[in-house]
Amino acid sequence: MSIDTIKQRIPDYAKDLRINIGNVLDPERADGMSADQIFGTALATARASRNAELIALIESEASQHLDEAWMNASRAAAAIMGMNNIYYRFIHLASNEEYGKLPARLRMSVIGNPGIDKADFELMSLAVSAINGCGMCIDSHERVLKQAGVSSEVIQHAVRIASVIHGVAAVMDAEQAVGVQAAA
Repeated sequence: MSIDTIKQRIPDYAKDLRINIGNVLDPERADGMSADQIFGTALATARASRNAELIALIESEASQHLDEAWMNASRAAAAIMGMNNIYYRFIHLASNEEYGKLPARLRMSVIGNPGIDKADFELMSLAVSAINGCGMCIDSHERVLKQAGVSSEVIQHAVRIASVIHGVAAVMDAEQAVGVQAAA
């Protein structure tokens, strides 16, 4: 099982992450999130966190829970938010308000037609936006989710997943870097 493999890769100094990854991916502790939402969010945020080994392990685990439409939507959420979070963070942070009045002229049709329920795609997009640090996108996705009737607990749990996945990716990156340096 991939979750156990991930846990084995987390060193003792980060045992809180080892415990938390099991907790946030457990449907019984997910504050009302469905298994699709849990593993879709885990996959999207693993991709946003960019650790190849973690992505492969989460992809393997997610494929046991998600159909192909969810797998593709999870990948698409990470991809489109990778672009949008940079663009809209710039719009939000730039002192010159003129940029916010100009058309983005970026294709983002997947947001309108993600292949799964729009609220589910928004939830994954919010989690990826939290990793990428785009406040403007976080506010926008959270507003759409609340309008769709998604509870604060589900939204919070999606961000919990994002935070743990990102923390695990950082630890795996650091351990790989130390291993490479020690081998040199």
